Amino acid sequence: MDDCKAVVSPVDMSTRLVPSDAATKVNAPFREAVGALMHLMTATRPDIAYAVGYVSRFMENPQEEHWVAVKRIFRYLQGTKTHGICFKPGDKIDFRGYSDADWAGDLADRKSTSGYTFMLMSAPILAAANETGPELMIREDNQSCIKMTKNPVNHGRAKHIDIKYHHIRDEVKRGEVKLGYCETSVMLADIMTKALAGPRHTELTAALGIHGTSH
Repeated sequence: MDDCKAVVSPVDMSTRLVPSDAATKVNAPFREAVGALMHLMTATRPDIAYAVGYVSRFMENPQEEHWVAVKRIFRYLQGTKTHGICFKPGDKIDFRGYSDADWAGDLADRKSTSGYTFMLMSAPILAAANETGPELMIREDNQSCIKMTKNPVNHGRAKHIDIKYHHIRDEVKRGEVKLGYCETSVMLADIMTKALAGPRHTELTAALGIHGTSH
């Protein structure tokens, strides 16, 4: 893959992968490759999070089409191998989170894919903090979800939600967390939940604070 042709996004939008019950697996280091990608994703490249999560669904019995999808991620990395997380300097510490989810996007079991990112000084961080000081701002593109956290009245349509899922409402009351609406067009977590066209993926990658060394 050292001399592979680069592509502008880690997932082909036309790809529709499903698990296989074939008796044989693809003759390729599938698990090792996905494991390496997971390490990179966790360390410095959250822009490949959706792609890596997608191919990791097929670890049990990978086929040729699954391996092609893995190789595409490496082709994307070939074109962005100088990219990394860049923090912007500033006098004020800006810490906020973004969350998003698709709806039953998995073709095999119709499970949904959720994603989130927490940004510090305009860059994604992958570490938990026990103290945040001022309230944490979480950007969300579902206004009904935001209203539920602010309105203490029980909504009939939400009674099926177990009480533990209302923890976020308690945090809002305590002033630890603040929810704010974020239009889908500027939702950073969108990159974590679905395959995107090249220009959109490039746009959100930059918005995540991931740039080339020449930036």
